[in-house]
Amino acid sequence: MTSSTTDPEIGKSVEAAGLKTNYLEEGSGFPVVLIHGSGPGVTGYANWRFTIPVLARHFRVLAPDAAGFGYTERKPGQSYTLDAWLDHLEAFLDAVGVEQAHFVGNSFGGALTVGLAARAPQRVDRIVLMGAAGLEFDLTEGLDAVWGHEPSVENMRRMMTEYFAFNAALITDDLVRSRYEASIRPGFHESFAAMFPAPRQRHVAALATPEDKVAALTNRALLIHGRDDKVVPLETSLRYHQLLRNSDLHVFGNCGHWTQIEKRDQFNAMVSDFFRAE
Repeated sequence: MTSSTTDPEIGKSVEAAGLKTNYLEEGSGFPVVLIHGSGPGVTGYANWRFTIPVLARHFRVLAPDAAGFGYTERKPGQSYTLDAWLDHLEAFLDAVGVEQAHFVGNSFGGALTVGLAARAPQRVDRIVLMGAAGLEFDLTEGLDAVWGHEPSVENMRRMMTEYFAFNAALITDDLVRSRYEASIRPGFHESFAAMFPAPRQRHVAALATPEDKVAALTNRALLIHGRDDKVVPLETSLRYHQLLRNSDLHVFGNCGHWTQIEKRDQFNAMVSDFFRAE
């Protein structure tokens, strides 16, 4: 196991499913695993930098870079399927000595969280699904743009202002430049482009867990969604709420797909309280 202190996006590393896997870790106690979304240039740090310190006051927080994303190793011919991502996630849990954890899944990460809960229920305690995929829905213009992103500063700015955030004032030139540069690091765009080629409706379906399996889950679940989300429609969380018998749903107004950033204080308090409640 190794660690780095020069780049906040690079934390510790373990081998999982044959891949040197980058992850951030902070705090102690019962484990909480944070699973990022699928935007270009995404990392565990980019998604969860404001959430990790809050949850780490009470929990052992782990935020891995999923296979094909961030600073986790990429190998030629690597498979990018729900089963492959879940194999890697389970191997990561084994490598860091986590038998069971709470999970927070953002968008694509929500699909992985639900998929793991259905596949290995003994490993998953409480779950938070934030703007989560994992059910079938009609491909949105926003998700098509995210998955079809071609690297340029202007494309990154458009994606962030038009599709990710409700409040475009949050999107500074520095933030755009930082995320753009992340998306063009060696190997980053190549693996990203291989994951969700057009036509993209099929990838929504490929990430979905059958509704009967979702309805069979007994996990306590907190569903969080931005009312103005243009990437994953609010109706997806409404459907999760119907299917998951032990779920609560919170919808933020004036909020897009970046709930953990646009409403970060409320989001962090809500998730922390949910995991700590009796």
